[in-house]
Amino acid sequence: MEYAVLTGTILVAGVLLALIAQWRDWRPPLYVAVLVGIAVRVLLLFTAADDAWQPVDYMESFQPAGQAVLNGQDPVLASEGGWHFLPTIPYAYGILLWLGIPWVYAGRLVTVIADIVLVPLVAKLAGGPKASLRALQYALNPLALLVACIHGQVEPVALVFGVAAFVVARGPGSPERPGVTTRVVAKTRRGLQAYGWQASVRRVIGSGGMLHRALKPGPDDRADLKRGLLAGLLMGLALCAKSWPIWLIPGFLLLLPNLRSRIAGLFMTGAVPLFFLVTLPVFAGTSLQQIPQVIKTIQDIRPIVGEWGWTPHFTGGNWELRADLAGIGTNLIYVCVVAAILIWRRADPIDMTTAILLIFMVVTPRLGAQYLMWFMPFLIARPTKFAWPAIIGVSLWSAYGYIYMTQFDVNTWWYLHADWSRASIVLLPVLLAAMPWGRTVSTAPPLATLSGAAKKAPVSSAA
Repeated sequence: MEYAVLTGTILVAGVLLALIAQWRDWRPPLYVAVLVGIAVRVLLLFTAADDAWQPVDYMESFQPAGQAVLNGQDPVLASEGGWHFLPTIPYAYGILLWLGIPWVYAGRLVTVIADIVLVPLVAKLAGGPKASLRALQYALNPLALLVACIHGQVEPVALVFGVAAFVVARGPGSPERPGVTTRVVAKTRRGLQAYGWQASVRRVIGSGGMLHRALKPGPDDRADLKRGLLAGLLMGLALCAKSWPIWLIPGFLLLLPNLRSRIAGLFMTGAVPLFFLVTLPVFAGTSLQQIPQVIKTIQDIRPIVGEWGWTPHFTGGNWELRADLAGIGTNLIYVCVVAAILIWRRADPIDMTTAILLIFMVVTPRLGAQYLMWFMPFLIARPTKFAWPAIIGVSLWSAYGYIYMTQFDVNTWWYLHADWSRASIVLLPVLLAAMPWGRTVSTAPPLATLSGAAKKAPVSSAA
């Protein structure tokens, strides 16, 4: 990297400014945070595009995928398996290449624009009086700058749709009681008054009963359905960008107000990727006979380990194809994610999502530096006690790989990689500490409180 000093200076200055903002409790207008985010990203975009060093996957995987779309070919098959996801992002690459924008800019434009949109979305996700502070802190996040501007990795695209799905799913509820509007609270009170603990059969199947309302939604229910469908559409687009947003689904479903809206959201989440798959013959020139091969290529993830965490200590700090280690790590992920869902099932869904993503980073057998961006918007929006040690720690580790190691030839890079990958294990306890341990139960008032309030102040049926 030719602009290492400039890039490093910007990243360090950004971290210092974010910490000072936290210390001084700065709450700038949201547009200031957005403008800061635009300024630093545009600067790094131009320096990265002008650099002689370019990331290998950016040139040998992402560019061929965009070129394939431009040529009317399937990006998964034409790029020889270099693209392992649905062609949603290559469609954007192809349009930019068709406009004549050089690839060193075109590919990064997609990720930089997505990352800029994430700045106000983090403010919406955070809510409350410190929303603009959180937006400014994300605008200056060093890992986001490295991934979006230097690497051009597509994590910001998946995140912009995933975070937007959370914002829509929560709806107009306050951050202290996310996803619960005044209307929903009032409906809960009416339900407690009308049914109590022993609802009669008539109230279940009679006119205006539960079954009747389920089969014939009212105006409020239709609004919830629309909200669930829109949130599901956004989450589906996140899955079209990459496959990892599947870990966001539990939290986004819990933010929706009722079972019907959750079913609608889940249905739409699956329908969107299916749409992009079945329309491959129309938009990507894929034959019907090739679709099974496309699915197989997308699902084919090689068990490469040795980059992060505990696996480099079994590989000497080098990449290796180790199905045994990958299998152990995958099973650990499933067990730990289920445990996180159970422990944080009564927490704010954003906290539960943060816990899921952080525990994934602790036990995963394979990881690229861009994976560490998954939890950033959620952890910045609702920071924990050890949030900033975790943010600074993973940013330092990633910056060493992006900035320092790229100064050397291939052999020296591999020599440095052995120590760099093994050193990542010191970050695992920091990530564990950054989990929202003190927030396993939401601060929203329990149903008993609502029931008592309903008895004291009956709610009109028009509420």
